[in-house]
Amino acid sequence: MNKNSLVVDLHMHSTSSDGVLSPSALVDLNAENHVDIMALTDHDTLEGLSEAREAANRKGIRFINGVEMTASWEKKVLHIIALDFDPENLSLKQSLEDLKLQRLDRAERIAKKLQNIGIPGSLAGAQKYAREGLITRPHFAQFLVEAGKANDPQEAFDRYLGRKKKAWVATEWPPMEKVIDTIHHAGGLAVLAHPLRYKLTASWMYRLLTAFKKTGGEGMEVVCGYYTPIEIKTSVGFALRFDLMGSVGSDFHGHSLYNNQPGTCSPLPDSLTPIWSLFKDL
Repeated sequence: MNKNSLVVDLHMHSTSSDGVLSPSALVDLNAENHVDIMALTDHDTLEGLSEAREAANRKGIRFINGVEMTASWEKKVLHIIALDFDPENLSLKQSLEDLKLQRLDRAERIAKKLQNIGIPGSLAGAQKYAREGLITRPHFAQFLVEAGKANDPQEAFDRYLGRKKKAWVATEWPPMEKVIDTIHHAGGLAVLAHPLRYKLTASWMYRLLTAFKKTGGEGMEVVCGYYTPIEIKTSVGFALRFDLMGSVGSDFHGHSLYNNQPGTCSPLPDSLTPIWSLFKDL
């Protein structure tokens, strides 16, 4: 079978981070959308993998271990998707525990800033939406909408949570090189998530992809749930220029900030080698 013809979605989120569906419910939605291969890639946590894997096995979906790790490069925040790794790797688990503590610290600092501008109770409010998962900025956005401080989550980011806004908190995330090294030590593959979302100039994008490739990154997300055909064409050009494999991911969350459905992205163009061609036992 042509591996580019498979229905693949390697970027989505559950209630273990900032998605609205439980891992098993997310798998059910993938099954409804006839997904052949899926990865759960919650932010900086592996908490939902076991539940999702069991559900995928029942549904006959090929399940790939995934996590979206936060990294920094040249004072910019990036997301690196780790795929097909050993979830029991101690180095990876320690790195994710460190990231969890950083996210908790950031959440507390965001809540303090909101308190200082007259919006109390945001930490508990965000935790309600996060449930047992990590608190992320979208959880604060949901709280701000509930509290009547924004009409929708996007406005919450535009007014409070976005870069340099009232409740913006700068965080020192681990260097990209360290994150990729951790992924490789766990036997995984490193994919640069949604590269066009960083809004880099062409020269900065060339610098980023040069560094990513030099550090050992294997692939980049060429097709993303909210990419236009022109953006996909641009991403294909970058992937070919830097000899990176292509990945496909909806970046599904399930709330109004992200309306992408699992398994509904455009197929990976035939000009690229799919990252899933490197998956073990595929």
